Amino acid sequence: MAFPTTPKPRSIRVRSITPNLVSETHSLKRQVRQRGGHRWLIEATYPPMTRAQFAPLWAFIIAQKGQYSTFSYTPAEVSDSTGTATGTLTTSAASVGASSVTVSGLTGTLKAGDFVKFSGHDKVYMLTADGSSSLAIEPPLTSAVSSSETVIYNAVPFTMALADDQQETGMDINQMHSFELSVVEVL
Repeated sequence: MAFPTTPKPRSIRVRSITPNLVSETHSLKRQVRQRGGHRWLIEATYPPMTRAQFAPLWAFIIAQKGQYSTFSYTPAEVSDSTGTATGTLTTSAASVGASSVTVSGLTGTLKAGDFVKFSGHDKVYMLTADGSSSLAIEPPLTSAVSSSETVIYNAVPFTMALADDQQETGMDINQMHSFELSVVEVL
């Protein structure tokens, strides 16, 4: 199931969540250990909407049954490459934990900060450097990439769920709905 493309949010905020364990001693020495895992949280704020504009979005949200269901969300504001990339991009094999993936078939460049997704994977990665034949990604691969997987770099779909079981809308004196949404990546 795909998230509705209209109405469009007025603004979105993308958060990177990387859980770490941090402790500080009395002498202020710091110890940090990564717990592993990473996911994206996207918050969207919508402009005031009439009931007719809001109803399809609200119906989709209610059909998710809180955090229960997952859906595909392609945030138009950040899902396309900012580089000059064209072509069908395919991978060489890379193992779990790799922070770089060798690719071929790209004309142009993908830019640091672009999102990418490998075919057959739910996880979305971000490029940490410009790339055309090798993609430096964060977080490291959560599952192996096999040879000849396609790399999605435009209209990158995130697999998401609502971040909370409770959803609410407000309505002003002019009967215009206000709505904010938080969705979190699920794997």
